[in-house]
Amino acid sequence: MRIALQWNPVRYQERPGAGKKSAPRREVEVLENPEEEETRENPWKLILFNDEVHSFEEVINQLVKALGCSLSRAEGLTWEVHNKGKAIVFEGVFEECLQINSVLQEIELITEIKG
Repeated sequence: MRIALQWNPVRYQERPGAGKKSAPRREVEVLENPEEEETRENPWKLILFNDEVHSFEEVINQLVKALGCSLSRAEGLTWEVHNKGKAIVFEGVFEECLQINSVLQEIELITEIKG
């Protein structure tokens, strides 16, 4: 289960008998969402960033190893990373992103997991 905090608009309260408003009071709502809902609506993304250290061949081979994808898919992702500076290489549940990320980081590729 995921718990998120959500700020409510700032509310001012009257001080009893003073006629002046007190400092703003912020309220926090706790939202609870089942995991299945979270993964359907907001899948986690694994982002691979461009660097000047690894060759195309190294990145392609590591993507094939990490994702289990075809050579042509890995080449396409590598070109996207090269041309745009980054690419989403995987979307899914956090645990899978973490597992794929660990394989990409075996050769110290620069990655980020966003949810």
